[in-house]
Amino acid sequence: MFDLDPAFVATSQALGDLALSHARLQDDARYPWIVLIPRVAAARELEDLSPADLAILTDEILAAGRAVRALGVQVDKLNVGALGNVTPQLHVHVLGRRVGDAAWPGPVWGHSPARPYGPEALTSAVAAARRALGL
Repeated sequence: MFDLDPAFVATSQALGDLALSHARLQDDARYPWIVLIPRVAAARELEDLSPADLAILTDEILAAGRAVRALGVQVDKLNVGALGNVTPQLHVHVLGRRVGDAAWPGPVWGHSPARPYGPEALTSAVAAARRALGL
């Protein structure tokens, strides 16, 4: 059975379920950022997915990239990563970066504390991401 790691609930907002993954908006207003968590029990690595699920995840990553761009923040470079050093449950970050953002050109992880969305901005970002993802 698939169980969502509580760390995701604490740091992101639910967008909904795609064919394979549960999609979430990372609650850091500095970066347009979506996290995809494949709903596959005990998956920790990409190699834990079947070839068919890997193909679905690839399509979902591309869709999440379009959704990141739909959040209305300039994106100069789209970063995609499946790190899992802190939260080992398999998940993929799809993150829009722009020249001059708070962490540019380095990684965002560990750079500085997140700046949560305000209530109205969060409502708007969640709605835009859901529309772009077809949710």
